[in-house]
Amino acid sequence: MIDPRLPVLFPSRAEAGRLLADRLVELAPVRPVVLALPRGGVAVASEIARRLRAPLDLLLVRKIGAPMQPELAIGAVCNGEAPILVINEDILGLVGATEQDLAEGRRRGLAEIARRRALYCGDRPPVDVAGCTAIVVDDGIATGATMRAGLMALRRRRPQEIVLAVPVAPPEAIALLRSEADHIICLRESHLPFGIGGHYEDFHQLEDDEVIALLRAAEAPRPGGAA
Repeated sequence: MIDPRLPVLFPSRAEAGRLLADRLVELAPVRPVVLALPRGGVAVASEIARRLRAPLDLLLVRKIGAPMQPELAIGAVCNGEAPILVINEDILGLVGATEQDLAEGRRRGLAEIARRRALYCGDRPPVDVAGCTAIVVDDGIATGATMRAGLMALRRRRPQEIVLAVPVAPPEAIALLRSEADHIICLRESHLPFGIGGHYEDFHQLEDDEVIALLRAAEAPRPGGAA
């Protein structure tokens, strides 16, 4: 059910972030740390981090596309102390992908993750989430496969709890992710007939310099309480 108090379309990612922040304040997270999936998730997450007075960092995950169909995910990889590979077994069988395809996709994904971390964060180490409430944010979820890999990898970093906060996602993706997050806040569950962007007035593609500017503008205090 769609909350009648929500706008028909989110005016922007920033406004979606402010609406999510309202819900997160009610949750009263303990020692929150906000983790965004770039690029679009950073614009949503920066508003949440500002409202909660929480550190803002990145959760870097890469989709592994099927051979000859790169838009079709056969899995996803997320870096960490031990990189996590999540495989979409149904799609894997349908497209006939091999172990070599997965291994090569994993290699390319981790290389791109390392490149993006260096580009966006320089040599700043990841924020320690151990014992904190890790709030994972994106501008929307399509299938949930990429997000699932990120949440599984994040759990190994021993947060006190994981909260997934997104403006829009289909019900089946939310159902898939319930076992990976302790709490899920989704403002609008929709089957996305027009894609994630169909729920926004402004859904321009964020460029790297916008992501860097948002991260630099975010004050990064030690995890504290919600405002």
